[in-house]
Amino acid sequence: MVDRSVIRPIAICVFRRQGQVLVGEGYDPVKGERYHRPVGGSLQFGETSREAVVRELDEELGVELSDLRLLGVLENIFTCEGKAAHEIVFVYEARFADESLYDRPLLRGYEEWAGAYAAVWRDPDQELPVLHPEGLRDLLERTAER
Repeated sequence: MVDRSVIRPIAICVFRRQGQVLVGEGYDPVKGERYHRPVGGSLQFGETSREAVVRELDEELGVELSDLRLLGVLENIFTCEGKAAHEIVFVYEARFADESLYDRPLLRGYEEWAGAYAAVWRDPDQELPVLHPEGLRDLLERTAER
């Protein structure tokens, strides 16, 4: 489980497909709320955010990345499952090295502490009322045309 008593540096990766982004879904039973977040995870000691996002995408989805670039850094202070948390989020954007992955409706993933999950394509404006981390929606809009 994630230790929520410390500031957690994480790196996530945005993949775009015809106005959609690839996200995993979570559920907060305390709030009774479904939420979505791009795939990624914690930095390990001595690892750069770039190295972490490459490792996390390989570990969770078994994919290789191309055209990886940093979109921005967000500070995310939030409550999940009734507990306060604080993250520094390095937001990257990349392309899949295997272009055929864009044709799949979902990608099966595995997170060590949460188990199996599906990463799905969703339209941030129409299908993602709760998108984490805070500020990601604005960052996606500002960087959509780059």
